[in-house]
Amino acid sequence: MTSGPGLRRFVRGAPAAPGGPAAAAAASPEGPPAAACEMCAAEIPADHGHVADLHRTALLCACRACYLLFTHAQAGRGRYRAVPDRWLADPAHPLSAAEWDQLQVPVGLAFFLRDSRRGGIAGFYPSPAGVTESRLDLAAWDRLAAGHPLLQAAEPDVEAVLICKDGEAVEHFLVPVDVCYELAGRMRLLWRGFDGGAEARASMGELLDRVRARARPAAGPAPGAPPAADRPGQPAYGAGG
Repeated sequence: MTSGPGLRRFVRGAPAAPGGPAAAAAASPEGPPAAACEMCAAEIPADHGHVADLHRTALLCACRACYLLFTHAQAGRGRYRAVPDRWLADPAHPLSAAEWDQLQVPVGLAFFLRDSRRGGIAGFYPSPAGVTESRLDLAAWDRLAAGHPLLQAAEPDVEAVLICKDGEAVEHFLVPVDVCYELAGRMRLLWRGFDGGAEARASMGELLDRVRARARPAAGPAPGAPPAADRPGQPAYGAGG
């Protein structure tokens, strides 16, 4: 996972890089500059959306107009895809600890994405190196997904499945892929030593709490959810999020 100015920008409340734009802005009486769309340079709010550049495996900050332009798979000849704003849980199909073990992840938290360009499923998990990638057996993933519909509902490249294990309890969620970038940024900024340290663990716990708070049951739309026409096309399972 890459990005132009770095992963720091995806981390909420991250301190500015030494000598970076924020440092220059702090010295300016005019204050920090407004964020800009990386596609058209228009000013954008802090809660802007993202567009995935599939050629560079990167995310671009986007204004609403550019975001909506790439909600259709064929826009931009398939190079750019708007990242959907779906956060789903599926308590009706819980994963067991034995099923988690089939994924062969050495820690208790991982993201899984389907890569349309390379094919197959890739897993990403925190490690002393920051975020480590592990390629998975697609057939094994599909067997597991057969009993857990949320695992196969994520759109390739722009959505991910987050799975976390605490003791015998296993939770899984469907989240926007920019959450993966946020995890990578948090690990880059905070990881200390072999096990990450207390600050990194607390940061991961905060991220998980936010996912739990935002995720809704996959069976149907949440009250007050925006109309499907204003979001990227989504699979039938859990559509309307």
